[in-house]
Amino acid sequence: MKLGIPREHREGERRVAATPESVKQLAGLGLEVLIEAGAGEAAGHADDEYRQAGAAVVPLLVAKELDVLAHVRPLDPHSALSLKPGAVTVGLASPASELDTVQALADGRITSFAMELVPRISRAQSMDALSSQALVAGYRCVLEAAIRLPHFFPLYMTAAGTVPPARVLVLGAGVAGLQAIGTAKRLGARVFANDIRPASADEVASMGGTFIRLDLETAEAAGGYARQLSSDAGTRQRQLLAPHVAQSDVLITTAAVPGRPAPLLVTREMVQGMRPGSVVVDLAAESGGNVEGVVAGADIAVPTADGAGHVSLVGLEDPASAMAADASRLYAKNVANLLALMVRDGTVAPDFGDEVLAGACLTHDGGVRHQPTAELLAQRIHARQEGAL
Repeated sequence: MKLGIPREHREGERRVAATPESVKQLAGLGLEVLIEAGAGEAAGHADDEYRQAGAAVVPLLVAKELDVLAHVRPLDPHSALSLKPGAVTVGLASPASELDTVQALADGRITSFAMELVPRISRAQSMDALSSQALVAGYRCVLEAAIRLPHFFPLYMTAAGTVPPARVLVLGAGVAGLQAIGTAKRLGARVFANDIRPASADEVASMGGTFIRLDLETAEAAGGYARQLSSDAGTRQRQLLAPHVAQSDVLITTAAVPGRPAPLLVTREMVQGMRPGSVVVDLAAESGGNVEGVVAGADIAVPTADGAGHVSLVGLEDPASAMAADASRLYAKNVANLLALMVRDGTVAPDFGDEVLAGACLTHDGGVRHQPTAELLAQRIHARQEGAL
C-alpha cells in the first residue's frame, strides 16, 4: 500500500510528518513510502536521506494513487475530496474549527484519524502528538520571552552590584506549562505557576516552580484535561490572579480546553498593571488567546497604567514549527506508532475494537465517528436551514 508524505503548504509550517528514521519503521511495516520532493528540507532532512531510508521521492504526490496520507496541518476540503474513497489519513485535524474539511472527508468516504483525538491512556503515550508538540512549544515560549525581556533571567552577584532574578508566572500546568516552568527554572528565574486542576501542584513543584493556590472551584475533566470555568468563577479567577500578574516580569499563558476557544485568563487591565519592560507570551493565541487583545503572530506594545512604558504582548504562532527538527522527530514517531497499530502484513486495516484507533478515528465509511464533531456539524446544518427559511 502506498503511504504519501506531502510537503506542508501552510505558510510558516516547517514540520514534516515523516523523518528518515520513521520511514525505516514505516517501510518495515510493508508500506511503500512516497515523499514529496522537499518535504523535509525545512526540518533538516534532504531528499537523499529519505531515499537512503527506503522511501521514493516524487516531484508531486498524486492523491488518487495513495492508500494512506500522513500530514501535519489539517487538510483543506479540496485536498480531502481529491483522495480516493477508502483512503486513510493520519494527522492533526482541528475538527472543531475545520468542519468543512471534516464534511469533505465524510463525503469522500475517507477514514481519517485525528492526532488530537488519540486517547490519553498509558498505551497511547507514544502516539500522543498533542503532548509531544506542547513540549516543544513550552520550551520555545520561554526562549521567546527571554529574548524580549530587558533583564537577565538568573541572579547575578557582581562587583558592580547584585542583579535580582526574573520573576516568571506560568498559567496552565499541562505539558506545555510544565515544560515552560522547567525551562525558566533552568535559566535561573524564580518561577510561579497556577492551574485550576489541584493535582497540578505536585507536578509544578517537581519542575522547581512554586504553585499559587487560589480560592476557586476545581475544574478537571476526563483524561486530565481542564474544563471551562463558569462565568462567575472565571471573573473571580482573574481578580485573584491580578496581583500575581502585576508582580511578574514574565507572564506565560498556556491554558487550553480541547475543542473550544482558549479561556480568557488575563485582561488588558491586568497587563497594564505590570512593570514597564515586562513580557507576556500567550501560547494559546491561535485558539483565541488567554490574554485580552492578543494577536497570533504579532508583538503588541501595551502601555502601562502609569504611562511609564510598555509591556510586550506576544501572540505565539506555530511555536512547535519554529523548532522544526525536533518537533518533526517527535511528531513523525507519533504518526508511525499510530500507523503501526493498524497495519497487518503490509495492509492498513484499522481494527475499531482497539480503543486507541476507535478514539482517534474522526470519519469512516461516510460518517463522522467523533460525536462532539458530529454534533457541531449537525448544529451548523440546522442553523443554515433555519437561516434559509
